[in-house]
Amino acid sequence: MAEREALLWSRLDGGRVRCDLCAQRCELRDGQWGLCGARRNEGGTLRTASYGRLIAVHDDPIEKKPLFHYRPGTRSLSIATCGCNLRCDFCQNHEISQCRDRDEEGMLVGRFAAPERLVRQARASGCASISYTYTEPTVFYEYCRDVGTAARAAGLGNVFVTNGLLTPAAVDDAAAAFLDAANVDLKSFSAEFYRTHCKGPLDGVKAGLERLLERGVWVEVTTLVIPGRNDADDELRSIARYLAGLGRDIPWHVSRFHPDYRARDLPATPVERLVRAYEIGRAEGLRYVYIGNVAGGPGEATTCPQCGAVAIRRVGFSAQVCGLRDGGCGKCGTPIAGRW
Repeated sequence: MAEREALLWSRLDGGRVRCDLCAQRCELRDGQWGLCGARRNEGGTLRTASYGRLIAVHDDPIEKKPLFHYRPGTRSLSIATCGCNLRCDFCQNHEISQCRDRDEEGMLVGRFAAPERLVRQARASGCASISYTYTEPTVFYEYCRDVGTAARAAGLGNVFVTNGLLTPAAVDDAAAAFLDAANVDLKSFSAEFYRTHCKGPLDGVKAGLERLLERGVWVEVTTLVIPGRNDADDELRSIARYLAGLGRDIPWHVSRFHPDYRARDLPATPVERLVRAYEIGRAEGLRYVYIGNVAGGPGEATTCPQCGAVAIRRVGFSAQVCGLRDGGCGKCGTPIAGRW
């Protein structure tokens, strides 16, 4: 399959184009590839080289995204293509996110699957949703949109696991057409961290996250807590305070870092630092804070913010809905935020 015209772009002078899909807003001369490696200027037209070229297709628990307040205990067909619009030096999926291998037609490597085929596969395997994940859904947005609209028509949900660098136009289009829920990585609250370790703008992430909330998409946030980089109390407090200001019902997942890619010299996150992040999040007013990548550890259950009763019990990616009734606490009736 040859490249196809991309969505959300503008023509500039001199044959250049600007991509308006993500906050990097690459301006490209003829023949130039965007930072994501998935879109290029071909004769004054922006084209995508990622459409349908799947590098990963898995049937995952929704808790793996992680999404704890969206259809708990269900499965999600999870897909990805190569490419990403960030360059995180600690990326734990770098083999595919930073892959730029292409075939003889210029398309990114991967096996093509028609959108309708994926929807049939999801339904046949009993999945409740399709997740666009592992790399960055923004870089294969055209395919996400086609799969997502077909999935919505078939009664399936659609989930982004994203770095948040979507432009307002991209969020508006996705929210209107197909997107139901998103887990957004908020990697730090330092613009310098984003410039140095991710090669991207913090302001763009915040704008994308806020727009998703404004457009009614269910949003949960993940912060990978990296020793010596973003694990200081002040920074964790800044993240928690920011999120609480957007809405105290936003679930915040503080996840354990494991040495990988170009950050193999750093240690894994001590569990005590994750517990501290959990405590800071709760102290700043967030009602739902979770500790990730520590199976069987603390901070996995969803509890009632009023009486403390357990509504959803978890061990790793396994979830048991045990105290949730009609979207509220089964004991005291207090509403528990989510898309149940």
